[in-house]
Amino acid sequence: MNSRVAEGDRSSRVATSKWRWIVPAVLLVVWLAIAGIGGPFAGQLTSVQSNDNTSFLPESAEATQVAELSREFDDSEEIPALIVAERDGPVTGEDLAYLAELAERVAGSGGVTETASPPIESDDGQAAQIVVTVDGTEPGDAVEAIRDMIGEGTPDGLSVYVAGPAGQAADLSAAFAGIDGMLLLVTGIVVMIILVIVYRSPILPLIVVLSSLFALALASALVYALANAGAIVLNGQSQGILFILVFGASTDYALLLVARFREELRDTENKFVAMARAWKGVLEPVSASAGTVILGVLCLLFSELNSNRGLGPVAALGIAAAYLVSLSFLPAALVLVGRVAFWPRSPKAEPHSQDGLWWRLSGKVAGNYRRVWIVTGIALVVMAAFLPTLKSSGVPQTSLFLGETESVTGQEVLAEHFPGGTGSPTIVIANADAAEDVAHAVESVEGTASEVTPVTETGAPDAPPVVVDGRVQLQVTLADSPDSDAAEQTVVRIRDAVGDVSGADALVGGPTATQLDTNTTAARDRAVIIPIVLVVVFVILAFLMRALVAPLVLLATTVLSFASALGVSAIVFNHVIGFDGSDPVVPLFAFVFLVALGIDYNIFLMTRVREETIRHGTAEGVRRGLAITGGVITSAGVVLAATFGALAVIPLQFMAQIAFIVAFGVLLDTIVVRSLLVPAMTLDIGSRIWWPSRLARSDPPAPETRQRAIPEGRGSE
Repeated sequence: MNSRVAEGDRSSRVATSKWRWIVPAVLLVVWLAIAGIGGPFAGQLTSVQSNDNTSFLPESAEATQVAELSREFDDSEEIPALIVAERDGPVTGEDLAYLAELAERVAGSGGVTETASPPIESDDGQAAQIVVTVDGTEPGDAVEAIRDMIGEGTPDGLSVYVAGPAGQAADLSAAFAGIDGMLLLVTGIVVMIILVIVYRSPILPLIVVLSSLFALALASALVYALANAGAIVLNGQSQGILFILVFGASTDYALLLVARFREELRDTENKFVAMARAWKGVLEPVSASAGTVILGVLCLLFSELNSNRGLGPVAALGIAAAYLVSLSFLPAALVLVGRVAFWPRSPKAEPHSQDGLWWRLSGKVAGNYRRVWIVTGIALVVMAAFLPTLKSSGVPQTSLFLGETESVTGQEVLAEHFPGGTGSPTIVIANADAAEDVAHAVESVEGTASEVTPVTETGAPDAPPVVVDGRVQLQVTLADSPDSDAAEQTVVRIRDAVGDVSGADALVGGPTATQLDTNTTAARDRAVIIPIVLVVVFVILAFLMRALVAPLVLLATTVLSFASALGVSAIVFNHVIGFDGSDPVVPLFAFVFLVALGIDYNIFLMTRVREETIRHGTAEGVRRGLAITGGVITSAGVVLAATFGALAVIPLQFMAQIAFIVAFGVLLDTIVVRSLLVPAMTLDIGSRIWWPSRLARSDPPAPETRQRAIPEGRGSE
């Protein structure tokens, strides 16, 4: 009988041993298949992007309504391209002859309509322009073809540029061209370098980066499917942020799991047991972290801007993919490779002393906690005091790009020699019966530079206007550059003027109106979404901490850190770099990412503090929690800051500003808030930090069921 029991036990152990190898192997095969299927979609995301400003606005926006109604007057997808020429002195007859010949060559070329205007001389005689229209669905190819033609036989001293909406669209497409390859390459190299420094191992960084690539493959396939089906709006900005979020989150979660796995390998020789304990130990903080970020970015669904609303699910899918790969592929790969992954510094099962940088720092914080949190708090408040100086009411389109671009230079030439709104007319759609009164009202508005002209049947000014469902379309050129604050104020005055015309039912749209409505909607989104994010994050923290005081402290310190990051950014943008301002969505994106991601590090810290508090009490729990997690959280913060910093390779001001704010904010969270402010405040508050849970009432350590060796301070890892 006993021999049968022993034989059964051996069979059970053999079966269990087999499953320990089979499950990880199956997971590896599954993820290899996912990567093989989803990987190619990362390079195809640009084909389902929508970078048209009008498509970002809600249907209720006045500019959107005008854009929809305009299609009834002209259902083509054409947009204007302005070929503008300038020389230091007056343009010559040779110049005008060249431009006339250029207009003939351009007309009817690839992507360009059959007609082009003759050269139109400026009033000062130093510039001329040609107006053509190109296919709005693929303006880049047409603009590039025109630019190639310009280079053939241009008279000496004559500078010629392609500007206007088509030129800007082409340059914007060029800025995002290769985003999948370039951004991935830069991000991958940066992450690899940091991980090699952190782990001092050539094997482990490869496994971590591979897990990030697998997560990106899954996220790309899902985003492509939804964008291709029209379920979400994807633009170049969202795609860039997706890549960064996936790499950053995957690496952060990997660092946490790897650190816990190494810690457990010091307690047991069995790598499967070590991984089981490590996986269980990180499940709660990683799940809470991913859930916080996912719900945080999904708050963008409350945005009225389609571009913001589209980023929400795109970012959420990226974080979900990072979460799945970090708790399935990564543990499978690590457990199969075992201690070899850490070569040449493989951990051994042996006790470790409480020594190292983070143990020393935790001791200093514990000994001077009140002074630490007061000094760091004052420093953060001083930085936050510069927040009101951040200019975020919008920027001209000429400030969209970093460095020189032809469309920006051409627009500056146009603004110098022609009415600022040339090529980007403001559109008014009104009832035909009131068209004449509307025209007079518009022409009386300060800031208009031309007579109001209707869209006619033949295109000639004296031809009958096109009437669609009893409505006509009118156009007027503004005196100021269409992307300027002055032009936006002119549109506001036009809307007020036509609104007073009885029976007109007039709507005002066009490029300037689109920018105005975008800025207005973005400001509204900020006011609505930020409180929602705060409530969502607080609820998640309350469930995680089983307390109310701790979540309030964590949330308050993270918001202070965000305000400090924006304050410092205002100084850098205004006085160091010299930016004209920022897009209104920059503070909103920065808030969502910094609060959601900044809370991550507090979650990683405080879940471990809570775990150690149950064993040792709050004071010792804080000291141990900070010492044990110090190195891994700092490494995670550096990686995330570096990956967001990689966004700066995209030559757009918006991306550079997001890159700086989030990168600096993450480092501030990691180094100051999580390492000094939060532990010091927790020590000063004491066990009340856990109110109303039982830990607040019973601070002495609970009996330990398993004595664990506390590893060496993470600062040395």
